[in-house]
Amino acid sequence: MKVYREITPLGLEDVFVLIDSIDNGFDYPIHNHPEYELTLVMGSSGRRIVGDSTEKYQDNDLVLIGPFLHHKWDGDEALQAQDVHCRVITLQFEMNLFDSKIFRKKPFFKIRKMLESSSRGIQFSGQALSRAREKLIQLTELNGMASILNFLDLMNGLAESGERSLLASEGFSKQPVTVKNERIKSAYQYILDNFTRQDLKVGDVAGRVNMSDSAFSHFFKKSTNKSFKQFLLDLRIGHACKLLIETDQSISEIGYQCFNNLTNFNRLFKKYRHCTPFEYRKSYKEKDSFDWTTQKTLNQFLPDGEEVRDIFKPKAYAARLVHP
Repeated sequence: MKVYREITPLGLEDVFVLIDSIDNGFDYPIHNHPEYELTLVMGSSGRRIVGDSTEKYQDNDLVLIGPFLHHKWDGDEALQAQDVHCRVITLQFEMNLFDSKIFRKKPFFKIRKMLESSSRGIQFSGQALSRAREKLIQLTELNGMASILNFLDLMNGLAESGERSLLASEGFSKQPVTVKNERIKSAYQYILDNFTRQDLKVGDVAGRVNMSDSAFSHFFKKSTNKSFKQFLLDLRIGHACKLLIETDQSISEIGYQCFNNLTNFNRLFKKYRHCTPFEYRKSYKEKDSFDWTTQKTLNQFLPDGEEVRDIFKPKAYAARLVHP
């Protein structure tokens, strides 16, 4: 399946860019880009894809997408036929924006932590969603320093909130380790580096951190809320999902990369993804019907290997680009 890259309108002088789109539908492919993206969908429902997560979404869906994490929203066709107004506000900013010296200070710690977690995609709910919705709508009418302060307040509010859930699996994103405990950090990184090894045992990891098998198992579950066995299984299935979506490798090749036999792979995949590996890949391919040579989107989406060029003339989109 092709995962397209989006050429965003973010300029070199921009802190962020805001796209305020009204009644334009979702005429774009599954794609990614190096920028962070915060997307708010109002007045629509349908299906949302983030990494290996495919979920139904409802009105007021707010998700933070990390760099190079592929994603797409689809609208409900029946709802669109009812001429219900849909508004999508998308905020994009560079992946290294919060890497500068000032943003490494203590007040920005939670924002940086949240951005690290966004490698799996984060959905916000409750009061966090309500406050962010208000801030994003305000941002469409602001510019200059007022917009920058509003942006930082928005990011801080989301970072302070516990009303969030991660979308893509750990195996899909293989998120870098950011925990403070050096033992769990060392163990976690070792598992990430070796989870495709069929002979990987709890004793291998326990030995890395100088603990007995039983002590490590208790310590690991307390730290991750998962047993070592379940954590390893989740990594392997998530990795298989990534390969099924992003590569043309055969299902048997993918299965043997993650499991010791295909029967075991198919059984466990169906148990945790509620479909076979073949059905999973097929469902993503069915969504890959985008013709990049005749696209009508506001931004440009290109398959890997293609250079940016003037290949289309966008239709009259009811959208505003806000460069503060």
